[in-house]
Amino acid sequence: MKTPSFTLSFTIQRSRLVAIHHWFEKHAATLVLFLLTTFSTLGFIFYYLNGLGLAYNDARSHLDIGRRVVEGLKPGLAQLGSVWLPLPHILMAPTVWNDFMWHSGLAGAIQSMASFVATALLIYAFLRKLGIGMLGRLLAVAVFTANLNILYLQSTAMTELLLTATMLAGVYQLLVWFTEERIQNLISAGLWIMLSSLVRYEGWFLLFFASLLVIFYTWRKKGYKVTEGTYILFATLAGLGIALWLLWNALIFKDPFYFSFGPYSARAQQEQLEQAGVLATKGDLFLSLKIYLLALVYNSYAFNAFLGLLGAILFWTDKKLKTGVKVVSLLLLAPLLFNILALYLGHSVLFIQGVSGNTWFNVRYGAMMVPSIAIFMGYLVHRLKDLRWVLIGLFAFVTFFALANGDAVTIDDARVGSSQKNVSEISGYLNSHAKDEKGFILISAASHDAIIFSSGLPMKRFIHEGTGAYWESATTSPDRWARWIVARTHDDNDLTWKAVSKVPTFFEAYTLVAKYPFADVYELNPEFFGNLIKEPVLGKLK
Repeated sequence: MKTPSFTLSFTIQRSRLVAIHHWFEKHAATLVLFLLTTFSTLGFIFYYLNGLGLAYNDARSHLDIGRRVVEGLKPGLAQLGSVWLPLPHILMAPTVWNDFMWHSGLAGAIQSMASFVATALLIYAFLRKLGIGMLGRLLAVAVFTANLNILYLQSTAMTELLLTATMLAGVYQLLVWFTEERIQNLISAGLWIMLSSLVRYEGWFLLFFASLLVIFYTWRKKGYKVTEGTYILFATLAGLGIALWLLWNALIFKDPFYFSFGPYSARAQQEQLEQAGVLATKGDLFLSLKIYLLALVYNSYAFNAFLGLLGAILFWTDKKLKTGVKVVSLLLLAPLLFNILALYLGHSVLFIQGVSGNTWFNVRYGAMMVPSIAIFMGYLVHRLKDLRWVLIGLFAFVTFFALANGDAVTIDDARVGSSQKNVSEISGYLNSHAKDEKGFILISAASHDAIIFSSGLPMKRFIHEGTGAYWESATTSPDRWARWIVARTHDDNDLTWKAVSKVPTFFEAYTLVAKYPFADVYELNPEFFGNLIKEPVLGKLK
């Protein structure tokens, strides 16, 4: 028989544990925020110091677009261009004017870092809304944040993390709306989905997918009239970003679909790949599925992908979960469905070394499913109570060796894949020969943005497609405007070469002074220096 003193002691200990649990439950999100912010900052510093933060050519291109908005021969919002969606570059504008923020990549990385922290907190909040215990929530956060591919991408000026944050925020707000039916959550969902549609085109697919689910769920519960009003409210805000992008293309480029069918579009690039015979996934659904699933596995690690699949199956077969919760959680599959469809239609390209092509290319697309895998793993650990510590132990084992071995396919893609082309020789040549000399450099930003960034020269030294009258004048009379020309010789896909090679005096006026695998450098012959314009003279002419 228990003594009164023992019972009292047990009751006191239990009450203390309950108090600690309540305190931790109340402050866990704040602690996670602090730890993740520290972790994110250290990650950026690490990749900045070892030079990998700018390994992706696309990261340098994103930074250049942001910089051209605030500095160059023709700065302004028109420099946002027509292909890449504008939100990442608009977010850079307040900081990218600073040379350190530009050349360190921090102007772009800072939004990836904030998105990294936000996505982890959204994973935590998503599972808490589902009633998942603390252990499952923290494991899910660890699955996302301890992934080396995610840690690397959050340290770069790439757009994947900003996309995952805005998409998951939209899905979370829809989850709250589906469960509580508060109209403010539907409005918030529309806002976040609208923002995602201005980051990458996956956000457009999410809008379409979410619209179907909103219509289906509302019609099923409340009928046609309520569905009509609800959908108009949601779609008006959620679709605003797409409408503005179409209007932007119509006003600036005289074609609302210029981003899709113009000479710089992904479609135009894919046509070149198709002609070269390397767009293997187009029209092949099985190969498209295989390629993206491999990218998913490489980015999330096979063990996590398997547990995520198992968790998803248990989630959607759980009879205790409300139908609305299951319906809205289908949106977690949006990146998967979008990428498979894009590969099948030939609107995207993704190379897995040894499977499709002899190198890596765009394999980072698989990282966009990591938040979904983390959520389903958190649910799995909560559901399988008898196996939870075994699963957590195996996850810790796999993660330790992945981190210890530097197992990150995104870094391989950035360093040695097709996403990275070695432009250091060309940019180094320009830096050493043009830095202390006057004169403009004629170059196609569409083909050689990474060279512009890596040269370390001010943006106002370059004449490119976005410089209006400077470009028009320099491509018709290069010897009046360009001291140096960077182009791929005999390649009409390079717009600079395509233009200047047709100028009768080009071969007489210029000498090939440096030839590299990625591009060549031409310099104006000294006898033509007399008529060369070396300073901006066109002002704000278009």
